[in-house]
Amino acid sequence: MRKRCLPLIVMTVLCLASKPALSQTYAPPRTADGKPNLQGVWQVLNTAAWDIQDHNARLGVPPGRGVVEGNDIPYLAWAAEKKKENFEKRMTADPETKCYLPGVPRVTYMPYPLQVFQTPRYTVITSEWGNAGRVIYTDGSKHLDGIDFWMGDSRGRWEDNTLVVDVTNFNGETWFDRAGNFHSDALHVVERYRLIGPDHMNYEATIEDRKVFTKPWKMSMVLYRRKEPNPQLLEYACPAYLVDEAKGR
Repeated sequence: MRKRCLPLIVMTVLCLASKPALSQTYAPPRTADGKPNLQGVWQVLNTAAWDIQDHNARLGVPPGRGVVEGNDIPYLAWAAEKKKENFEKRMTADPETKCYLPGVPRVTYMPYPLQVFQTPRYTVITSEWGNAGRVIYTDGSKHLDGIDFWMGDSRGRWEDNTLVVDVTNFNGETWFDRAGNFHSDALHVVERYRLIGPDHMNYEATIEDRKVFTKPWKMSMVLYRRKEPNPQLLEYACPAYLVDEAKGR
């Protein structure tokens, strides 16, 4: 029995050991200005849009593994109670149900594709959901003062093959998921985008909000390149918009 199992064990260990090495040594294609080429249509294959933590299936919600490091969100005591309240009222209180822009990082893992465009001065990421988009300035410009946004203000820089994006100036009106995980207007997000293969991109987001959390925390996931012929984003109008139009608003 041991002899028969040994090759399988050895192969498993070698496979697991080789994955980090492959991702670390991958040489990504380059844009004309020499930066890693992240352009294309991408999409997650997880259930973080419903709940960024481990969760069981319930009506309208698929089961899923969490994307939060350690599966723990370090809420302050009052905020933990607020999260529970949000969960109970999620069917009407979630900003997504009102067709508001989803914010960052939520837009990344909603169940809709994203498209990335690059120029030497900025990177644009657009979502199929409600035409949500964001401009990541990589020209060395600073954050704006005295103004807030649903999607925040994104300023990026390159660290070797990783696009690091600093996002601030949020209005505090968005959630992280449909389970009621939330933040305030003090939210600060640092994102990291790195190609780990021709069709896979690693995404990390470090979350900091002194009003809501006791310490920074992180989520991570993989984005997958859409491979069907001529992939493209279609127009998805949020249903609430259609209801308002029908009422003549």
